[in-house]
Amino acid sequence: MEMRRQLDVLVVDDDYADRKIIRRTIAENTHNASVVEATSVAEGLERLRQQSFDVILLDYRMPHGNGIEMVRNLRARSDLGSVAIVMMSASESDELAVACLEAGAQDFILKSELQKLNLQRAIVHAQKRFELEHKLHQNYLDVKHIAEKDPLTGLSNRHHFSQLMSMLIQDDAQSHVDVALILLDLDNFKFINDSLGHDAGDRLLIEFSTRIKHLLRRHEGFARLGGDEFAIILTGIKSAEQVAQVAARIHQALHQPIQINENQLSCNASVGAAMYPLHAKNKDQLVKFADVAMYAAKRAGKGQIRVYDEMMHKEFSRQYDIQVGLKKHLQEASFSMHFQPVVNLANGKQIGYEALIRWPEMQDAFVPDEFIPVAEKNNDIHAIGEWVIDKAIQQIALWQKTTGIEQFIAINISPIQLQSERATHYIIERAEYYHVKPESIVLEITETALFEQQKAIKHSIETLSSYGFQISLDDFGVGYSSISHLINYPINIVKLDKSLFKMDESEEKRLAIFEALANMLKRLNMTVVAEGIENEDHYKLCQALNIDHGQGYFFARPAAAQQIESQWLETA
Repeated sequence: MEMRRQLDVLVVDDDYADRKIIRRTIAENTHNASVVEATSVAEGLERLRQQSFDVILLDYRMPHGNGIEMVRNLRARSDLGSVAIVMMSASESDELAVACLEAGAQDFILKSELQKLNLQRAIVHAQKRFELEHKLHQNYLDVKHIAEKDPLTGLSNRHHFSQLMSMLIQDDAQSHVDVALILLDLDNFKFINDSLGHDAGDRLLIEFSTRIKHLLRRHEGFARLGGDEFAIILTGIKSAEQVAQVAARIHQALHQPIQINENQLSCNASVGAAMYPLHAKNKDQLVKFADVAMYAAKRAGKGQIRVYDEMMHKEFSRQYDIQVGLKKHLQEASFSMHFQPVVNLANGKQIGYEALIRWPEMQDAFVPDEFIPVAEKNNDIHAIGEWVIDKAIQQIALWQKTTGIEQFIAINISPIQLQSERATHYIIERAEYYHVKPESIVLEITETALFEQQKAIKHSIETLSSYGFQISLDDFGVGYSSISHLINYPINIVKLDKSLFKMDESEEKRLAIFEALANMLKRLNMTVVAEGIENEDHYKLCQALNIDHGQGYFFARPAAAQQIESQWLETA
């Protein structure tokens, strides 16, 4: 036969007669019960320190403290266990009953009903109610854990991390704590995820989280904000140097490769940081400035660390204005096109034009060297590139028809465009649409394009060349210049970089290089174009070296189509 567990009851009441009634009532209605008495709040708390109880019967009014204070004291303790509390009072006030329940009691009973079965029923109800409350509270804790934790890494999620920041940095500006926010973004994570699968990506994130967690003190916040984005919040940091030291430790922890299946993966992170109140005045500013620093770290290359400063913010704001402007001007088709004449250096006659996109005329205008890299990063380059291709081919078709001369148009093509067949098909389609021969279209690419995604870019260039389009290698003679490109790619035209004209104390050496490059290219049967011809000396030098074509301010600045027509086409 199963033995019933003993019911342990603590009665806290300063009235001897009431305690006697309670003890007798419990004995008559409950088998195997133990009753312990206390005559004050202090004595009751002492009894609870000595042993645990299933039920506390607690008088509301006692000397040296009332029952509500004791209930609140008990509910604030984490070691109370599963004890249920029943409040007792001689008062029939509904407000008092509600106050007792709000303080944390499970039930309320009048002292006039102690001799009836109401006491036994109150004890049973209190225990059941406590069990239900305990289950509800546990469910709440489980849901709260799910709501606050990232299921993959076990770190705080974005929502919980934001709450932590709000506690540290109060909106009323009363916070006196120094806070540093560090944002981390894994380098090459998308490539690993795409090439090795999401399981490998998940294991990489877990290992990354584990390594960083070991570096941090227990009270420092660490969260996964989503994807491969993480955040750390540090307190007591007073200088940018301290933040940089923490970031450097993070990089050091990532130096050891991570083994996933048969693959050893190198893992690194771009790190951006900002501080409160050194940089930011509130939580939102802190997040924004740390994000600005992260953006600067990513622009600087992989595995970089950047701590926010004012100049960084100005640069970020400028980049942001470009991003917003790109979207707006693409939708409104408000970009403009300028054209710079290309001259036959043997006779000084204009033979073609280079098409150059321009930001709309406005107070905050940006040059192509600023907005084209942003367009490439944001993948707006395809839309911009197609706009340029369409406008340039359309314009040369009109000028060829007007003059009866098959002048050419040179169009700059981004390496990102060449990485897919989209641009290739579009160039061919536009030439056919406007009835322009491919030989009249020069596609200019930079040497840096030939170092990226070589297989895809080479296929695009070879396809366009097979259709008859001329391929021009831009900015030759500076940076990467490799002779192998002239052999491995179907290049017709080479443009010598304008920096070669910047003669200084090393003029003889620079001149010798310029002459050697020109002679080599002529020997390879390349058409040679000199950029940046700004004066008559440059012009005569190029003529002496038998360079084919030239462009520069000595002949004409880039100008709108209407100006080109009035100054050049009438005399062509």
